[in-house]
Amino acid sequence: MSRIITLAIACALVAPALAQTPAQQAVSHYQKGQAAEKAGDPSAAKEHYTQALKLDPSNADARFSIGQLKLNSATIAAKGREAKFGAVVVPTFQLEEATLPEALAALSKIVEKESKEEVAPNFVIEDPKNVLADKKISINLKSMPAKGVLKYLTDQVGAKTRFDEHAVVIVAK
Repeated sequence: MSRIITLAIACALVAPALAQTPAQQAVSHYQKGQAAEKAGDPSAAKEHYTQALKLDPSNADARFSIGQLKLNSATIAAKGREAKFGAVVVPTFQLEEATLPEALAALSKIVEKESKEEVAPNFVIEDPKNVLADKKISINLKSMPAKGVLKYLTDQVGAKTRFDEHAVVIVAK
């Protein structure tokens, strides 16, 4: 019985030490905001930075990061989109004499299927001089990340890729 009482007293004394102060909670939210930024989720990052400032209005790191988000949220979202797209593994990708739009449509369908519709790439082709229109693609790839497949497609037609906030843009070189 005395052990139980001793344990209860010890728990009562230790519990307040384990509780975080508002400043510590603010630091935790700031760190979660940083992680959300790295994951390419600017809206989640902003929520965490805002929560950090509510808990500790003098948290300069959170205040600075919110300002940076206003400037860079589109870039952060684009990097997140690129990472999600690149994480999808394409089991097989075979084309013979396909045009770039046909190849991108096939890649889009495979990426959607393999990601269980979590990743739905929007491809936009910027080719004002129709340089890419007549080029044909023949390719046979297995077990490659979608970003790698896209690189091989664009290399074959002489184009480059840019990941924007809402689309993957293919630009003639």
